[in-house]
Amino acid sequence: MQNQPSPLILTFGAADPIGAIGVHADLATFSAMGCHGLPVLTTILVGDTSQVDDTHPLEAELVSDQARTVLEDVQVVACKVGLVGSVENVTVIAEIISDYPELHLVLDPFNSSIPDIDTDKEDLLLAICELLIPQTTVLVISTVDLSLLSETWKEADAPDEAEDIVADAMVLIESGCEFILVTGAHGKDNAIANILMDSSGIVRTDEWQRIQGSHLGASSTLSAAIVAMLANGLEVPEAVMEAQEFTFASITHAQRLGMGKLIPDRYFWTKEAQDPE
Repeated sequence: MQNQPSPLILTFGAADPIGAIGVHADLATFSAMGCHGLPVLTTILVGDTSQVDDTHPLEAELVSDQARTVLEDVQVVACKVGLVGSVENVTVIAEIISDYPELHLVLDPFNSSIPDIDTDKEDLLLAICELLIPQTTVLVISTVDLSLLSETWKEADAPDEAEDIVADAMVLIESGCEFILVTGAHGKDNAIANILMDSSGIVRTDEWQRIQGSHLGASSTLSAAIVAMLANGLEVPEAVMEAQEFTFASITHAQRLGMGKLIPDRYFWTKEAQDPE
């Protein structure tokens, strides 16, 4: 008798040799939440726990072949898109996603730890805005990246209120994105506020105390946890809350693998279960 398979999640992203971000980090989070990840590489990173030194985007045809071959074989219930690597990769990923509109899509394409070496950065931002965001269930984006992204549609003399987080998010929601989770806003007493919005406005705001130290992989953990919770059947607001709790705990138990930044421990709960106390 065969066991019921775990929910299958297709994840597009980078190969990080440290496993802090990208598809390797996603697989760890998926596994911790009872899901099985199917990785599709878009980019190969060169770096360590201190920094990413270089990126090597894969050819779009190879990205497409990886994903379509898997999709023709297994039944995927959700999808995550992380670092895309190139405009061409955005195009093929968007085409694939459009062929499976029933899938939940969590989009987390921006990462401040990746060096800004792309000479076509503006074109890449436009491609993400026009092709991927309109098909997204939940966009995970920091306040800094939201501000940068908004420059693709704002006029140079835009009034101050146009820079409001909610106003910027609503522009993207009106394009077709169902939910936007804006991370890293200022909360009370130096806390970090994460704001979830949909077409009705703010759905929930959650505040988390800042954790000391320099960490790598928090956003990757959060977005992967959200898609895992959606794959397990939760509605978006509940999935976002559960994912934030998991991410906060992973960062609280972060490990220093090398001489650089701390890496979230996605398997912290296994160690807690082994603690006799």
